Amino acid sequence: MVKTVLGIEGMACSMCEAHINDAVRAAFKVKKVSSSHAKGRTEIISETPPNEAELRRVIDATGYKLLSVTAEPYEKKGLFGRR
Repeated sequence: MVKTVLGIEGMACSMCEAHINDAVRAAFKVKKVSSSHAKGRTEIISETPPNEAELRRVIDATGYKLLSVTAEPYEKKGLFGRR
């Protein structure tokens, strides 16, 4: 699993967050996606990292600006997340 963090400019409210989340879900196979307009970021949990060029195209089409993309291994935490 991979956690991809996107820096996004232009989100101002929870509807902006929902707009980004819906666009990401429609374009990529993800386990989870969540956005924060206050932090200006979106976190994506997926099996493989999304293609950065495709991410840029999808985010730009929503009217927001993709500033940065970082990816790191993701391990589920919690009682049932450990193996």
